[in-house]
Amino acid sequence: MDSFSALIRTASHEQHVEAESSAFMADLLGGRLGVDAYARYTEQLWFVYEALESGAARLASDPVASPFVRPELFRLAALERDLEHLRGPDWRSALTALPATRVYADRVATVARDWPAGYVAHHYTRYLGDLSGGQIIRDKAERTWGFARKGDGVRFYVFDRIANPAAFKREYRALLDAVPLDDLEKQRVVTECKRAFALNTDVFRALGEEFPLSA
Repeated sequence: MDSFSALIRTASHEQHVEAESSAFMADLLGGRLGVDAYARYTEQLWFVYEALESGAARLASDPVASPFVRPELFRLAALERDLEHLRGPDWRSALTALPATRVYADRVATVARDWPAGYVAHHYTRYLGDLSGGQIIRDKAERTWGFARKGDGVRFYVFDRIANPAAFKREYRALLDAVPLDDLEKQRVVTECKRAFALNTDVFRALGEEFPLSA
């Protein structure tokens, strides 16, 4: 029988691929969009991570979610440094969420409050993705827009408190496999993982509409 982590990975593969292969992300990584599009994407991430991390404290003693509340993963402070670099010291005053981002962040906030196992689903799709595919984005951003290597502008993608990302991901998957949930609840978590990827894809779609490539 497949482990829970393998079940999640397999069941959400299609949605994962769809999110990764969005036109906006392809154009961004292909260097066809300007730094403003990258900055706008970074702004949207702020809303999602604000929901993820502001909800983490109350889950620190929850039997399901607490093993996943790992300060070395937290991204909000790094995002804020990036936004200050990208948008200037007054970045907060112009910060706006796309409607799709608001829906995504609201869902994260809701599960953080009401359903710890659902919170784990969003935690997994975000942080493990950042540790993996996020490194491709960092490399492209450094080369396309001239950010200092692992410096301001790409700090979101730099996990300097995780010495060995591969080992960390193995440990994370072991935590998933040990999560105290019955089979029915595990299926609900898998469904929420799919929903998380779909919400992320909706944000990419909205960004693509805001930054269409000129024909």
